[in-house]
Amino acid sequence: MRLCFLVEEQYRHDGMPVEVIRRLTAWGHQVDVLRPGSSLVPVSEAVRAGSHDAWVLKTVSGGPGLTLLEAAAAVGLTTVNDARAIRAVRDKALAAAIGRSRGLPVPLTYAAARWGTLAEIPAAEFPLVVKPAHGSSGRGVHLVPTPERLREMAADRPDEGLLIAQPYVPNGGTDLKVYSVAGELYATERQSPLHPDRTPRERRVELPREVAAIAERVGEVYGLDLYGLDVLLGPDGPVVVDVNDFPSFRQVPDAAARVARAVLRLARGGGPASAPTAPADVRVPAQIPVTAGEDR
Repeated sequence: MRLCFLVEEQYRHDGMPVEVIRRLTAWGHQVDVLRPGSSLVPVSEAVRAGSHDAWVLKTVSGGPGLTLLEAAAAVGLTTVNDARAIRAVRDKALAAAIGRSRGLPVPLTYAAARWGTLAEIPAAEFPLVVKPAHGSSGRGVHLVPTPERLREMAADRPDEGLLIAQPYVPNGGTDLKVYSVAGELYATERQSPLHPDRTPRERRVELPREVAAIAERVGEVYGLDLYGLDVLLGPDGPVVVDVNDFPSFRQVPDAAARVARAVLRLARGGGPASAPTAPADVRVPAQIPVTAGEDR
């Protein structure tokens, strides 16, 4: 198969997707790598019907890669994940609205273009968690305890694009991260960005049945195949506080091979039941072959 990976500079040396690309190459598939954030991309030549069996996106939220993926989808190419699904979850305000409307346990969510506007949120909703609507990897996430503290923070912060605010969900200081690899679910426990003073060891954990059902429903609601969700085990049950496409899959056993197989299944239009078998004795190359858009 011929695949095209859109990889942002931030993930140039990241195991996900670098090891996935190496594995696919070792299995005999052609993988082209485009870096939309740092290279000139010949769009009219790269994005055309029949150019690849599938395009795969691993870029930062708000980066230019999603536009290229949407262009590929527009000319009839298969994308992993679906380009419309990625757009829906990368806008956290949109994702919250979709999730709550479809019955997912998503917190009440406010959106505002300015920090100062968030001061209109009723005091009873505090403490609040405030974060960028297009943020990722826990960057820019703030726990705001009171309306007074919010006004103080608003006074010295420039406008940073759309923000969302959600009532804080009391929890034990850890996030439950659930990964879905085309229907296969895995769970890890990790430190919450809101509680840096607590340092639980990141580890795989058993996935509670209730959370597994929510994770499966997340894939259905947003139309995702490779995704992760952050879940807090609050006093009223599990709460989904974030959904992201093509996450790190940390602590997933043999993650690169599992994700590579999933990419192939999805590129062929198959479901999670028809996993292909990779040769057991292939040698994974040290370098990734690249084409248009790669720095040489």
